[in-house]
Amino acid sequence: GAEGPGASSLSPTAVGGEKFVNWAPKFWGTRACCAERQRRPVGAGSSLKHSTTLTNRQRGNEVSALPATLDSLSIHQLAAQGELSQLKEHLRKGDNLINKPDERGFTPLIWASAFGEIETVRFLLEWGADPHILAKERESALSLASTGGYTDIVGLLLERDVDINIYDWNGGTPLLYAVRGNHVKCVEALLARGADLTTEADSGYTPMDLAVALGYRKVQQAIENHILKLFQSNLVPTDPE
Repeated sequence: GAEGPGASSLSPTAVGGEKFVNWAPKFWGTRACCAERQRRPVGAGSSLKHSTTLTNRQRGNEVSALPATLDSLSIHQLAAQGELSQLKEHLRKGDNLINKPDERGFTPLIWASAFGEIETVRFLLEWGADPHILAKERESALSLASTGGYTDIVGLLLERDVDINIYDWNGGTPLLYAVRGNHVKCVEALLARGADLTTEADSGYTPMDLAVALGYRKVQQAIENHILKLFQSNLVPTDPE
């Protein structure tokens, strides 16, 4: 038998679950760290201080053991947290802040999309944020919203004519990330808007391959239903002129 996930004799179904444990935007590891600091109440203990220290280091600031206050947060952190009033104050300081990238190339819109902050996303888009911007590893607002299963945000971004099949550093598309997250409604929304079912990640997986490999039956059903609709629409005879 095979010794591990690297063994070439393993079938895609056999290795699928393990192979894709870490198959996500590189941002996602950072997201877990930031999410703990942003979601836990002040005074939650040493883990809060630890994650705040990491965040400060990532921002290039002097390392501090004290939890960050709203006054000291960057525009990107405010967007991720949905702190709309403080974000608006920040943006009034300069027009060039709306699409300002951080060290990874993430804009405020990308952060807000990744954390599911729909009111912030809506505000940023109305303010003039560019939803087409890609970060350094080709991460996009659409891909990260799809990764989190934020269907409403996906819809807002698609209304701005973003590329529904945009790919990132490992060939991941919004549809592939929605499938990986087992986000059925998001998968359905992307398919309804024309997401490409044949696109493969660098690993060679199509969305259906990935759904099968991870055992996501409802996602498989959503894809099968979409394929059936496409097939049926092609069978409808045209009226003779």
